[in-house]
Amino acid sequence: MAQFLDVIIGSFLGSSVVTALLGLLFLRRNKTIETQIEAQFSQGLKVFESTRNWKEQALAELFGPMQMQLERTKRAFQRWDNKNLHLEAEVIQKGNIAIRDLLLAKGHLIPAQLMTHAVSLIEHYDAWIEAYNRIRNDNNLTAQTDFVFVGPAGYPFPAKAEQAFKDEFHALQQALYGV
Repeated sequence: MAQFLDVIIGSFLGSSVVTALLGLLFLRRNKTIETQIEAQFSQGLKVFESTRNWKEQALAELFGPMQMQLERTKRAFQRWDNKNLHLEAEVIQKGNIAIRDLLLAKGHLIPAQLMTHAVSLIEHYDAWIEAYNRIRNDNNLTAQTDFVFVGPAGYPFPAKAEQAFKDEFHALQQALYGV
């Protein structure tokens, strides 16, 4: 009986040691997996936060102000039925300069797929501003001096570029705020 008791105690102690070792191995394995999951989650969160921050910055600093200027100049252009040098100088000129300057200053916020559109808008606005300065600074300026248009000179307004920027503005609003 003593031998039987020794075998049972020995078996119990042996299985306890094996169980403890297996428990330690599983605990170590679980800690490793937990650390990997935490690292993946942390990396994913950083990417999400970075992407969201870029979207918020792009919307606030480029796409929002640009949207307002595009709408402002479009509405002014629609009112351009009679000579209105004030409208041209105060709304169109300032709006065109503002849009061009936004694109130049905030180029880092322009997505790659919009870069060609940005370049075409900048080219149009540069040509328009150059023509405006040349025509409006002419000493022979009269009430009959035409409005400034650069489309006939090979720089038509890039409507597709405008639409692409407006689409991105709405996409960013939807992604960030659901509107």
